[in-house]
Amino acid sequence: MPLGTGEFEEAWPRIVRALASFTGSLDDAEEYAAEAVARAAAHERDGGRPIESYAAWCTSVAKRAWLDDARRRTVERRLAPELATELTRPEAEHTAMDADDLAFHAGDGLDDRLALLFVACDEAISPASRMVLALRVVCGLTIPEIAGHLGVQETAAAARLTRAKRALGEARGAFHVPDEVERERRLPVVIACVAGMFTVAHRTVLDPADALADTGRQALSIADALVAAHPADTEVRGLRAVIRLGLARRPGRVDESGTGLALDEVDRARWDGPLLRAGLEDATLAAAGDGRFAIEAAIAGLHSSARSFERTDWPRIAQLYGALEDRWPSPSVRVARLVATAHATLPEGGGLDAVEAELASLERGAPAYASRDASLALADLEWRTGRREEAAARYRDLAEVIAVEPLRRFCLRRSVTPP
Repeated sequence: MPLGTGEFEEAWPRIVRALASFTGSLDDAEEYAAEAVARAAAHERDGGRPIESYAAWCTSVAKRAWLDDARRRTVERRLAPELATELTRPEAEHTAMDADDLAFHAGDGLDDRLALLFVACDEAISPASRMVLALRVVCGLTIPEIAGHLGVQETAAAARLTRAKRALGEARGAFHVPDEVERERRLPVVIACVAGMFTVAHRTVLDPADALADTGRQALSIADALVAAHPADTEVRGLRAVIRLGLARRPGRVDESGTGLALDEVDRARWDGPLLRAGLEDATLAAAGDGRFAIEAAIAGLHSSARSFERTDWPRIAQLYGALEDRWPSPSVRVARLVATAHATLPEGGGLDAVEAELASLERGAPAYASRDASLALADLEWRTGRREEAAARYRDLAEVIAVEPLRRFCLRRSVTPP
């Protein structure tokens, strides 16, 4: 029967981890895993026997494909007899063997996705390349999505991925999952990768069609695994708080027609109450720390606990964004601080010239994602301060370049100047 909802996301990291341990190469593991998944789809499409365990079936098929290729590459040396024996075993025997194999590789108790993330975040790879490798191989983001998140060209992101795989192979040789001490050192980069996965989902998938397209929920699942492995870490708790609270508020982000909504248009009764409470609990635990994600959790908590847009504590949010900018000076954080400052200032009237000037500077000179955010912020300020014609013109321009459909519809709606 075809893969069910969520099964692929569960099977993929198990297959890659088992293959990486078998072949000694993360690059080979990804390549042969993809080939095996394609063969599984063709097997079912052609009326083959039902596959009971996709992870075991694909691991078996991928191993035999790798061994076939290895044998062709090393004809003059001949493979070890035991490898030749494996090639002649019936498929049913392989499936049973690989099911045990998968259990063995999970013997360290570490979630397969986390194991791969810790491998991808090796110190032998440059920080920028680590992020690309982790987001591509483990989190499953496409090169265009990764490039957009990092604010680089697609060719640059692809080149970083190639360099990361090469550097990992040259530095470590055979694939191995780092020990607990090494994992602790790599944890900050792993957290940032999961956050990047959720950020892409939050920006691009406002209303996922199904669970297979729900990268946000997949990020939450990995965050759950991180909390299970590091329950007392305030940054891990902060990460999960941000994801939980973002997902809890997601039902109110679009209307019945699939058009995005402004913050003051959101029906907060549609928010996911249980998930909201769980996120606020994580944010409370994260408050003991003062790192990037502890601060982000505090900001998300203020947004999520406010009874309305007007009753949101914008001065406190602006202050927290200032602290976050000190910890993590990102253009997107700077835009968010300016937006919060504007909302805190609006009720008093005036005083927005400096904010708008800084946003205009970011609109011209920031990476694409932050430039777009700055444009949206300027359009919103023009709209709220009665400059509807200027706002409508800016929204029309944005509608031409924004690819996210609910957001594009929102811009089109506001691009029509009311009579």
